[in-house]
Amino acid sequence: MTQSLPATLEVVAHPPGQKKRRKRITGIERSRRREAILLVMPSLLPIIVLSIAPLVMGIALAFTDARLVRNPEYNFVGMDNFVRLLDNGFFWDSFRIGMVWAVSVTVLQLAASMGLALLLNSNMKMQGLTRLLALIPWAMPPVVVAIMWRMIYSPNAGPLNAFLGAVGLPDDINWLGDFSLALPAVIVVGVWVGMPQTTVTLLAGLQQVPSELYEAAAVDGAGAWRRFTTVTLPSLRPIIVSITSLNFIWNFNSFSLIYVLTEGGPGGKTMLPMLFTYIEAFKNRNIGYAAAMGVVLVIVVVLLLALFLRAQFREDKEK
Repeated sequence: MTQSLPATLEVVAHPPGQKKRRKRITGIERSRRREAILLVMPSLLPIIVLSIAPLVMGIALAFTDARLVRNPEYNFVGMDNFVRLLDNGFFWDSFRIGMVWAVSVTVLQLAASMGLALLLNSNMKMQGLTRLLALIPWAMPPVVVAIMWRMIYSPNAGPLNAFLGAVGLPDDINWLGDFSLALPAVIVVGVWVGMPQTTVTLLAGLQQVPSELYEAAAVDGAGAWRRFTTVTLPSLRPIIVSITSLNFIWNFNSFSLIYVLTEGGPGGKTMLPMLFTYIEAFKNRNIGYAAAMGVVLVIVVVLLLALFLRAQFREDKEK
């Protein structure tokens, strides 16, 4: 005699040609779903209004001849803005400068922040005060930082030239006006501004590395550099990949710092893509053409990050 299954485990067979009935949703489940949607909406609305809607609008404007005038009339022009952009040498020059800026600042930020994080993670005196001082650049508005550094770089009364003169070096250098020095000078400012958040992120990762790993490496005779390469770097690898990707995006999209420092000069040597797009949109009033520039920049940055992250994940998988 076959023992019957409990009601909760009973399986109902369906004929081959008959579709399985969908599970009926009760009123309680519908109520819970509505409550979940209502709870999520306050966080979704700002994203939709401030991020998704402007993005969709910008993509739509890229296919029009929109201009920044009082009574605008938009006409669909298809791919004309993108074709025109391919022949714009000034835009691609700004893109090249932007890549040099973003890569240089991101790499130097990582190197400087790693050293500062290792220092702050050591048993040094007055750690609290030192960590607070390290966060000062992060707390300052970018416009204030740019004005402060313009004063430092001033060729006439700047403290940098005054220091150089005091040690017997040339003291009349125009740091932000020289064609060969302007970009390196603003890269230094970009590194200084972005160090705090990278340092804090790496410091948090360092504090999560088990001390037993360092002790085991020391017992095996590993020196400081060997412990750094075999213990610290592998432990921080996920954090380094994440913060490097974010820093690259932030640096490539920089605007306010460069705008106040140099406005893209001298001779376009510090003209970043976002600054070039801003000038095209709000000074030349070609909104549609500037929107096409923005679309191209977004696509290129996403592709570069996708290639970078794919290479990192593939390397991790091989290991």
